[in-house]
Amino acid sequence: MVASVSSSPTLVSKCTVFPDQKSTLGDLKLSVSDLPMLSCHYIQKGGLFTRPPLPVDSLISLLKRALSQTLSQFPPLAGRLHTDSDGYIYITCNDAGVDFIHKTATVWFIRDILSPIHVPDIIKSFFALDRTVSYEGHYKPILTVQVIELADGLFIGCAMNHAVTDGTSFWNFFNTFAELSRGVKKISKQPNFCRDSVLISPAVLRIPDGGLKVTFDENAPLSERIFSFSRESILKLKARVNNQVWIDDGDIDAVELLGKQSNDTYLYAQFKKAGSNVEISSFQSLCALLWRAVTRARKLHMTKMTTFRMAVNCRHRLNPKLDPCYFGNAIQSIPTYASAGDVLSKDLRWCAEQLNKNVNAHDDKMVRRFVEDWESTPRVFPLGNLDGASMTMGSSPRFPMYDNDFGWGRPLAVRSGKANKFDGKISAFPGREGGGSVDLEVVLAPETMAGIESDYEFMQYVLN
Repeated sequence: MVASVSSSPTLVSKCTVFPDQKSTLGDLKLSVSDLPMLSCHYIQKGGLFTRPPLPVDSLISLLKRALSQTLSQFPPLAGRLHTDSDGYIYITCNDAGVDFIHKTATVWFIRDILSPIHVPDIIKSFFALDRTVSYEGHYKPILTVQVIELADGLFIGCAMNHAVTDGTSFWNFFNTFAELSRGVKKISKQPNFCRDSVLISPAVLRIPDGGLKVTFDENAPLSERIFSFSRESILKLKARVNNQVWIDDGDIDAVELLGKQSNDTYLYAQFKKAGSNVEISSFQSLCALLWRAVTRARKLHMTKMTTFRMAVNCRHRLNPKLDPCYFGNAIQSIPTYASAGDVLSKDLRWCAEQLNKNVNAHDDKMVRRFVEDWESTPRVFPLGNLDGASMTMGSSPRFPMYDNDFGWGRPLAVRSGKANKFDGKISAFPGREGGGSVDLEVVLAPETMAGIESDYEFMQYVLN
């Protein structure tokens, strides 16, 4: 289907939704993981669903009621940011409310969202607060929910302040919203609002006159595509990276480590010959594959230093650990550096090992070192690809993005808006079918996208 500007969603209604219970939560100080996100756009994520079997008026009333109940479980989302006289920034849980927007786009069908190779532009209009920087949460809602009626489906999109939540907190909210929509009496994951960890700092982030802006060009031409990887193709890739043998005889669907096959001396010898017994994860293998493909497509000089950044969850890395449902940002960005020559001339195993070493080294001591480094020079997070040789991996295939049944079935797909997208921004989603399948939302300069789409090493693992 070819759509025109006139097929953009049409506003039906907009209102403010308040928590159904008054907040008793005090002000929450922004942490050293929250503050750098003040210059980032709001997170924009949502789910595509089949059309529910109830009248639209009833549906909208149901969602508003469930949202009101959910806000009582997540009081910060109904609040606003506040800066005190010393420069410290807090979330004030003042029950100011969130925006709820209902729009129609009934010239669009589910197939129009799912079928195109490249992500259609119409998706970007499914989210509110476009290009809103998180610092604006001082006077704008911290959350806006937008519901779009399609011809045969529904899209529920959320725009949420990135200085208030990371992906873990975002999906905890979204899952709770879905639970309460379908009538669950007791939510499965209670958010934790403690503020007594090393992430809470006396350091002050000084805001320049005029506020904050994103650190990348919002108007640069970009191409966006979702590459899907089945469980089988990822296991084959992992086997290759780990010098394993892939077994698939029609009955067996498994990867066996050669080193574990003690009854096969030849295979064991081949594994030992590889010189490493460190097992690389499926996701690190996939990241290495993409790192090589993008570096090749960019046609960089062999001496050019490339960077692959990975966002890691620090909740379980700290000692003592944070609650798994800790509400806020608890992420740090781990950079791995290598020259374009090394990325392309060494094998895929080498690239994956560089990522693996950095991720494994990010323990409690390293998390605290990152905190101390930020405290020495408080600053916003420099999103973007300023040197033309960087990539940033965000989100996670472990997030429960498809555990969202609002009462009429799981999402058909998860999509995102324009927020925080630049050449080299990658977001990892679980595949809808589960079982270890992964979707990568890849945003690149158009010529780089064309390059990886014709890259055999990369595309051989992509699900057609």
